[in-house]
Amino acid sequence: MRKRISSKKFGRDRDHRTAMISNLACSLIEHKRIRTTHAKAVELRKFIEPMVTKSKNPTLHNRRTVLSKINNQKAVAELFSIIGPAFSERDGGYTRIIKIKSRVNDAAKMALIEFVDKSSLDSNVSDLSPSDSSSEETLADN
Repeated sequence: MRKRISSKKFGRDRDHRTAMISNLACSLIEHKRIRTTHAKAVELRKFIEPMVTKSKNPTLHNRRTVLSKINNQKAVAELFSIIGPAFSERDGGYTRIIKIKSRVNDAAKMALIEFVDKSSLDSNVSDLSPSDSSSEETLADN
């Protein structure tokens, strides 16, 4: 009897697959846009959209639920402090997948996955981060 498989296996065992998707989610939260294969982008969308929905309601239970799936406290903190409130008015569809050229060495279909309102998320990050221009200038001089 045919079973309905809910996700791709990517030629990996279960633990490797969950770690890979969790790491992709951390990278997406940190950089707001990542480049990966199209199949991984589709699976990442299925994974990250419920996490953003949970982050819109910042209860302790939701935070612990997300933290059990994304094992990076810094990424979860950013998800709940910046990304969740930015999408509070939106009911779904927090990410977009843009197809790009195939990879040269193995011709894998590549895609960009990003948050929909990437520019507003970047402005929220700059508003929350302290701006110490003197230390940045000294680093730039070296």
